[in-house]
Amino acid sequence: MSNTEGLYDPARLTAWLDAHIPELGDGPLVVDKIHGGTSNVILSLCRGGETLVLRRPPAVPPPGSEKTVLREARVLTALNGTPVPHPVCRGSCADVSVIGAPFYVMNMVDGWAATIIDEHIYHKAPFDQAPFEYGVAYAMVDGLVALANVDYKAVGLDGFGKPDSYLERQVDRWEGQLRSYKALYDYPGRHLPGYDLTRDWLRSNIPSTFQAGIIHGDVGTPNALFADGPPCRLNALIDWELSTIGDPLLDLASFTNSMRDEWAPDLIPTKRLYNSENWPTRQEMMRYYAAGTGRDMADFYYYSVLAMFKGGCILEYKVAQSEAGILSKETGVFFSRLVLESFASAETLIRKIG
Repeated sequence: MSNTEGLYDPARLTAWLDAHIPELGDGPLVVDKIHGGTSNVILSLCRGGETLVLRRPPAVPPPGSEKTVLREARVLTALNGTPVPHPVCRGSCADVSVIGAPFYVMNMVDGWAATIIDEHIYHKAPFDQAPFEYGVAYAMVDGLVALANVDYKAVGLDGFGKPDSYLERQVDRWEGQLRSYKALYDYPGRHLPGYDLTRDWLRSNIPSTFQAGIIHGDVGTPNALFADGPPCRLNALIDWELSTIGDPLLDLASFTNSMRDEWAPDLIPTKRLYNSENWPTRQEMMRYYAAGTGRDMADFYYYSVLAMFKGGCILEYKVAQSEAGILSKETGVFFSRLVLESFASAETLIRKIG
């Protein structure tokens, strides 16, 4: 059994489960650790019948993690009963006296997730090769289509985010985060080719086609669970820490930025993450998404550039941490390359758009 010391109080958790999730059963509570990372801890719960999953911050929580776990519980609860593949939330608790931190309990979801090894994302066989890997992207976009079609107000998520002037605030939001690394890590910063052009272009070309909806915020096959055996089917989108109300096209853009592009065939995505040669093109996914949602895709490349800008600004913190000695030099070199590629790709795409 995995070490769960300090992560729950058996008597208090049992009493809470009796009151809030009686369908779990009334047998002795068996708890095991599935995952214990720096941002969250995942425990399995069993009382003789079905197994459920408890998610909570670690014993020494990072800043904001207690609020984040309750936001996750809220969005997952709101999605219950919708076609969006997600772990069904069975109950949540904000009272830290129960187990020492806020938590929520959700269904156990079967399936495989992609793994990241040596800077590359691997899918489980046979989905690691053509023609089966081709369907993984379609399965992911099926989930994004279902999410985009949810009326966030109708499911109780009004106030979950700030959709007003969402796109107008994005550049300032991520530029502010990039600048914050100076104080956080005593990091002087560096010249990022393509950054200024991308920032200014985004500010000058904000689309008028914005449609508010739920966004996952961290779309990728490592944050999904798929059914075994072809054809590829998405069982659940997982890890909803960054979810909010914004424009769902940003999720699609983030995911498709790693794909080949019919419009600009010379923009070959790096193979550092996915086997892009086994995937459909960005335009195939755009057409598929448009057919499923009815969205106008005329401004989609704006979201592609925004996703590159956002990713570059965020990942620069890894470079800052490396310079501060928090992370290794090798890690800093790897993330430095990702940041520079993000802004270089954004600049290239902007010049293609004209």
